[in-house]
Amino acid sequence: MHLIETRDLTYIYPGNVRGLDRVHFIAPRNARIAVIGSNGAGKSTLFKHFNGIFQPTSGSVLVRGEPITRENIREVRRFVGVVFQNPDDQIFSPTVEQDVAFGPTNLGLDEEIVQHRVDEALRVVGIEHLRDRVPHHLSGGEKKRVAIAGVIAMEPQVLVLDEPTAGLDPQGVHDLVGFINSLSRTYGMTVIFSTHDVSLVPEVADLIYVMDRGRIVAEGDCQEIFSRPDLLFSARLDVPVLPKLISSLREQGVDITMAYTFTEAERNFLAAYRRSA
Repeated sequence: MHLIETRDLTYIYPGNVRGLDRVHFIAPRNARIAVIGSNGAGKSTLFKHFNGIFQPTSGSVLVRGEPITRENIREVRRFVGVVFQNPDDQIFSPTVEQDVAFGPTNLGLDEEIVQHRVDEALRVVGIEHLRDRVPHHLSGGEKKRVAIAGVIAMEPQVLVLDEPTAGLDPQGVHDLVGFINSLSRTYGMTVIFSTHDVSLVPEVADLIYVMDRGRIVAEGDCQEIFSRPDLLFSARLDVPVLPKLISSLREQGVDITMAYTFTEAERNFLAAYRRSA
């Protein structure tokens, strides 16, 4: 049984604008899933179906094998936590601590349990020092961490991040990569994130879906997706810089093994250098 599954999911906006077109999507357990596509490809629209924010025009969305209904929507939203692209859409309390506590408190949990969840969420996201700050006085990256902490405090099994790197500086992106990987390794959480920044994907994804004009046009791992430049070009995307560089060197006769992450590329470049020395 998959954590999330969509079957022939179609969504039509007012004015007969097709946001999603017969989308088949599967999120397995303990996975890191990237949904890549250019702006307007349908990534955000898809994500808003995962916990019932949008309802399909046709097709279905299953969470743990069950369709989303009015009766189970509250449980679905505990199970699938969504962090929107703009953190201001989710932050509204006077302090960071109160904002993170909002969700668990509204679950009717004991005060001691709520405090434990808040402390843990702040620790995991690395913003314990912001506990007493006013959220709207924070930087964009800090606000994003507060929004993520608020969802983490609900203890979802699936965390959905819509364009999480938008507005982050390079250090913020680096920290986010480590955070996503730790959620999968340490907590067994499935993380689904969208991006049009393909260079980020090899560091944080086991499975990749490529979206274009409301449809999923390909799925696979890094090798399966990034070895298809024509596919990426047609979806208005590009190959990440490392495999693009290595492909160019191989075409020029350099004996180097393909790599997608920085660690792999470093190892393969050193091996190629030693063979040629």
